[in-house]
Amino acid sequence: MPEITLFVGDITELSTDAIVNAANYHLWIGSGVAGAIKRAGGQEIEDEALKKGPIPVGEAVATRAGRLKARYVIHAAAMGQDLRTDADKIRKATENSLKRADELGLKSIAFPALGTGVGGFPLDTAAKVMIAAVRDHLAGQSSLTGVVFALRGAEALRAFQKELDAQNEGAREQNQG
Repeated sequence: MPEITLFVGDITELSTDAIVNAANYHLWIGSGVAGAIKRAGGQEIEDEALKKGPIPVGEAVATRAGRLKARYVIHAAAMGQDLRTDADKIRKATENSLKRADELGLKSIAFPALGTGVGGFPLDTAAKVMIAAVRDHLAGQSSLTGVVFALRGAEALRAFQKELDAQNEGAREQNQG
């Protein structure tokens, strides 16, 4: 099974094949993760994204990564114009990001905690939804060998570590039964 890891720090510093942008459906880049990606990678990321939008909430599109260490940015529309999200939107945005990575034949991808910034979604629920979506995807055919959750701070790390441990334990119990 491909590896799921947690990283605390700036997603723009990672050398994964792709990093995921917590995007809005218009794909314009504002603040938060998106703003950090634009500052580090350059205006060309937003310019290319805007040509592909708007997209349905829950969908994802890939662009080149400008000056980032990653090769691609996958823009996951986890919220609509109202800047609100829910578990279903986050799940679909995660799944579609993984599909874009497979379509590009990528080996590694890094996700922020989608919807937990501007979208105000609870960290523990985002962790549960996103980790489950990743595990389900990796259980099938995928080019991915590594998925990183790039988290901002101790609270996010605790939420994702707790959920990752719980899902790993559940998988172990299922395999023994």
